[in-house]
Formats: sequence, structure tokens, C-alpha cells
Amino acid sequence: MIQQKSTFPLGISILTVLVILGLIPMIIRYINGLGAVSNLSDGRPWGFWISFDLYCGVALAAGGFTLAGWVYLFNREKYHAVARPAVLTAFLGYTLVILALLVDLGQPWYIWHAIIYWNIHSPLFEVAICVITYTVVLALEFSPAVFEGLSKSNLPVVRRLNWRIPLGVIRAIQIPLVIAGVVLSTLHQSSLGSMLLMMPETLHPLWYTPILPILFLNSAIAVGPAMVIFETTLSSRAFGHKLPMDILSGLGKAIPYILGIYLLLKIMDLTATGEIGLIFTAYPQNLLWWGEIIIGVILPIVLFSMTSVRQSRSGTFWSSVLVVLGLVFNRFNVSMLALAMRPGFTYFPHWMEIAISAALVADALLVIWLAYRFLPMTHHEEATA
Repeated sequence: MIQQKSTFPLGISILTVLVILGLIPMIIRYINGLGAVSNLSDGRPWGFWISFDLYCGVALAAGGFTLAGWVYLFNREKYHAVARPAVLTAFLGYTLVILALLVDLGQPWYIWHAIIYWNIHSPLFEVAICVITYTVVLALEFSPAVFEGLSKSNLPVVRRLNWRIPLGVIRAIQIPLVIAGVVLSTLHQSSLGSMLLMMPETLHPLWYTPILPILFLNSAIAVGPAMVIFETTLSSRAFGHKLPMDILSGLGKAIPYILGIYLLLKIMDLTATGEIGLIFTAYPQNLLWWGEIIIGVILPIVLFSMTSVRQSRSGTFWSSVLVVLGLVFNRFNVSMLALAMRPGFTYFPHWMEIAISAALVADALLVIWLAYRFLPMTHHEEATA
């Protein structure tokens, strides 16, 4: 078994404390309502939770459908070792989105209504159905790791059960599951952008565009391999396993092309609408625009285009960090910073809003730690068969 580093229990302790600190505001929220733990108001009906937990969480989980599609549909076996961690990260990302919505919704006990009462004209309905369905798909995609782990359990009672039967069933429908995951992700990644199309007078012209759904999907595809590089690099440092450099390099090689398309679409759209001059004159929003473009697009394109960077573990890692930060910057821009607020209102996240989100992230990291410790994550039967 892979030995964890001696400093890792300290990290587990810190994560546990964050979870506990986040549980307290959650309890207060359900007892006293949203106003007791947030600075939300009629002038700002959504805030940090929607920007970070929903808009960022869904996008950063894009590595699940990009890697699964790349490995299983295009038969790129070289990347098989990172497919399972990517699916786990995506599953946890979507699970945390649902948990965050249970805190953020005014009446969370009605969250199931989207399944029964269909509003086919609402982008949010399409997002809700796809997120629910895709979370189930991701759970099924990751289930072989659980079945393989249970079949090798040290508990005789658990090991004695025939886990080969459900494992065989999942493997038999693996390709349809991956196809379903790609289709569902394509739909709801773009629909998160479609939601903002209902705010033409609220979202700043630097970001408001009819092609916003396409930009959302494109940026999610770009952050997919970057998030996989980020997550696998951290896990390799924590658990002592190293992926071959050609896997990290191969993931990074595709990123400049995807980001290049994204940048081209952004520039062409602003030029076609006659608003390209806003990137120089629309202060201070233009600083936000330049920030996300320089950090998350231009610098990663330059860095990932350099062979020396792609052949360096630290180079690929820090370049992927830029892509992730750029996407987070963009999602905060379109869902909070570039949205006009009703006159007379202000908004800054309450510390309990941040504490709840930090607790959810800590939950995910603890699950990842348990998965790497007890389940076959990077070397499993399909990869060695």
C-alpha cells in the first residue's frame, strides 16, 4: 500500500476543522434562515454561493466528461490512469453543487420539484435536470473503483460477496454511460451561460453576448485537462505516486488550442458588436476583463505552447493553476462582479457564506483522501488487463 507522507495528518486535521466550522453556520441557516448567515438581499438575490459553488463548481468538474470521453470514446489508453481521478473529482464537484444549493435555496425542501414540475422554457430547469442526471451517471462511472476496492477488502464478510457481478454490469454499459455524460455536460455547461442571457440590462456589455453559452462550454472544455493536471499533481505529492511526464505533457498540449478558440471568439464577438473599445475605456470593468484574459487565457497559451514548460512538472502544474484561476475569475465576473446591482444596495460575502463553501470543499478533499487510501485510483484492473 502507498505510504502517505508524515505531514499529511496535519492536513486532515485542518480539513476536519474547516468542516466543523462550516457545519455551525449551516445549522444556523436552517434554524434562522438565509439572512442569519449571509448578506443577500432583494438588491442582490444571489452572491458568493452561486458564483463559487454553482458557476465555478460545475465548470471545474469538467475534467470528468472531457477525460472520460477522451479515454473511452477515442481510446486514448495513455490517459487511462487519470480518468478515474477525473471522474471522482467531477462527481464530488456536482455533489457539492447540490449540497450548496440546499443551503442557498430559500425553500430547499422543494428542490425535488424540478423533477416533477417541468418548465421546458427555463434554462435553469435544463441545468437542474442535467446536473441531477449527470451526478447519477458519474456515480455509476466511478462505481467500478468501489466494487474493486470492496472485492479486495480486508473484511472477510465484505470480500466474500460477489462484487464481480455489478462490476461486470457497469463495464458492459460503460460506453453508453460516457456518451450520456458528454451529452449532459455539453447541455448544462452551456445552459449556465444561457441563464445570463436573460439579463441583457444587468450584465455588462463586455460579457453579455448571444454566444455566451458557447463561451461557457469552450472554457469548461479548456479547464478540464488543466484541472486534471492540478488534481493529479497534488495527489501525487500527497500519496507519493508519480504519473509519467508524457501524460501531463499530453494534457497540456491541447490547452493552447482550446483557449485560442476561446480568445478568438471573445475578440470577434466584441468586434462584431462594435464594443471592442470597451476593453480600454469601460473602467473599472475593463480591468476585470483584462485580468481574466491575461491570467486565464494569454499566459496559459504562451506557457503551454513552450516545450520546456510541458516537459516540467512544476511548469505544467503552475500553468494549469493559471487556467483554473482564469476560469474562476471569469465565472465571478459574469455572475457577480459585472452584474449591476439595484440602486441603494451593496453586497460583500458574509464570513459564514465563505465558511460554508470552505467546508464543502474540505468535505470533497477528505473524500479524495479516503479514495486514494482505500480504492484503486491510478492502477486498476482495466488499466492492467
